[in-house]
Amino acid sequence: MTVERIVFIVAGSFILLSLTLSQLHHIYWLGFTAFIGVNLLQSGFTRTCPLAIVLKKVGVPSELQMVNSSYKTQS
Repeated sequence: MTVERIVFIVAGSFILLSLTLSQLHHIYWLGFTAFIGVNLLQSGFTRTCPLAIVLKKVGVPSELQMVNSSYKTQS
């Protein structure tokens, strides 16, 4: 599992969770959905994602590292 895949999985899960909570509990949960959307938007422009930074610090490899490691083993 790579950083990029985990970020997509977590973002999608949080969006679905907040949409469900907005229907079952309170409409204000849509604010959490908006926060996730804004975070994804700024991440697209700045190439910085708080979750990706944390995952890299704990040692989760990125897609590029996985490609480079598989290339080195083939040589």
